[in-house]
Amino acid sequence: MRVKSLIFMNGSKLLLTLLKDYDVKHIFGLPGESSISLYDQLKEGEVLHIITRDERNAVYMADTYAKLTYKPGVAEGPSVGSIYMLPGVAEAYKSSTPLIVITTDTPLYGEKENYLTALDQASLFRPITKETITVYNVEELPHAIRRAFRLSTSGKPGPVHIRIPLDVLEDELKGNVELKAQKEFSKYPSQRPLADREMIRKAVDLILKSEFPVIICGQGALYSMAWDEVTELAELLGILVGTTITGKGCIPETHPLSIGVVGGRGGANFSNSIVDKSDLVILIGSNTDSANTYNWTIPSRGKTVIHIDISETETGNNYDSINLIGDAKVTLRELIKEIKGSGKIDKKNIILDRSAFEDRLSKERREAVNPLRFIKELWSLSPEEAVLIADPGVSAIYTAAFYKAKKVGRYFIFNYGLGGLGYSIPASVGAYFARPNSLIFSLSGDGSFGFSAGELETIRRVNANVVIIIFNNGSYGWIRAEMKARGKDIVGTDFSSPDYVKIAEGYGLSAYGITNDEEISDTLKRAIKNTPSLVEVIVEPEDKFVPPVMPWSKRFL
Repeated sequence: MRVKSLIFMNGSKLLLTLLKDYDVKHIFGLPGESSISLYDQLKEGEVLHIITRDERNAVYMADTYAKLTYKPGVAEGPSVGSIYMLPGVAEAYKSSTPLIVITTDTPLYGEKENYLTALDQASLFRPITKETITVYNVEELPHAIRRAFRLSTSGKPGPVHIRIPLDVLEDELKGNVELKAQKEFSKYPSQRPLADREMIRKAVDLILKSEFPVIICGQGALYSMAWDEVTELAELLGILVGTTITGKGCIPETHPLSIGVVGGRGGANFSNSIVDKSDLVILIGSNTDSANTYNWTIPSRGKTVIHIDISETETGNNYDSINLIGDAKVTLRELIKEIKGSGKIDKKNIILDRSAFEDRLSKERREAVNPLRFIKELWSLSPEEAVLIADPGVSAIYTAAFYKAKKVGRYFIFNYGLGGLGYSIPASVGAYFARPNSLIFSLSGDGSFGFSAGELETIRRVNANVVIIIFNNGSYGWIRAEMKARGKDIVGTDFSSPDYVKIAEGYGLSAYGITNDEEISDTLKRAIKNTPSLVEVIVEPEDKFVPPVMPWSKRFL
């Protein structure tokens, strides 16, 4: 479609028109001098703009929004705020989240003339994006947007950065411009390439000969929406299924074949020992990083491994494996078809019982609240469609290990691309706009709270259906435990505890406190009923109540 330039079709209006053509409904960001022209168009409200209190948090919101909607999240920031966006973009890049990251800028000539807020944005974003695109004139915008969406949603997904100077946003079109969107790239996976059929047949042969195979699903299986195929393959042959912490949700964890989370983050000895006993590991959508594999020991590098992944950079990267490079969903579908056609199906009959393991831990009495008891109470009170977002520390580890996924799909968000603090509170805003009819839980720590407290105002302003849970141990508890594990003195980890309940009330949220196990159930019920709300939970630091983290958790049987 060719569209002639219109009287008021300046760069800002053109940008919004192009984004709408890609079915963009929400943009997260905040204004600056370089983006005033853009905000003049955003006032029309055709795309809902969510004003945030920090540029990094805007990216975190877009990141979770993308994970839950299967559409690229869109975040924008002004030139002065571009540097604050980097932590969020780096997290998205490491976790392969498809984002469109738009930064406005001063006129490009100003970078060499000490124009206020001018800096080389492209060099900042290049190492942590699939590509950074600078738009030099208004006529280039359609090509830039088409390229950004195509790159972001194809192959191994990820963030793409678009840099638009303010003079481009203010310039009017001169002549005709093609506005046609490539609609197939408005969602992901936009394309589903199939792995090589000969490699699939080799994999099938290994699977059928195996005595004790185990499936481990990473986050890529969720990106591919391959949960039906994972469950079908498991049930077809009686294969046990574990997930990495970021792959949680690839199978219901109430399923008799589920062993829960495995690896160094959230994997208990119960699940990790099963991987250790296996004679074949089928990795699906896993980047096999050091945390998920506990430094490549779960599974060990001596295992026979089949690795299915969309990314040629990840498949076979850390294991000598049979490599199936392709979309997880369609590749599993073809693999299942080959198995069914082989006439050699030998279904395993394995019975799991982890109840004794969990019951023993939940009955332990602590000086403060038992995190396992808390997570089990939360599980019993949460709707099936609830979304849980957890920061690193007590929040993520106990949720990963002990909150059983009630159904398949994206209901758990962990920022373990990098694992920085301060993610879950802003991310809960993105989750709310992605799934406005779901109850959202933000599980955070007192360390993380200090990074993102300002977004309580955003949560109250948009009236998000969010329950924020703050685990208060008066410290950076994870680092305390790591120092202790390494035989070091505990230094520089402790800080004072403000009144989190009063802080939340000052922002207009309902707020509650839990100091012992008996208060958990009734307090959670009130918080769920009166959202947006915050619950402070007093817990011990991780060095005193060791969570399921290898190698700390030798006592977790």
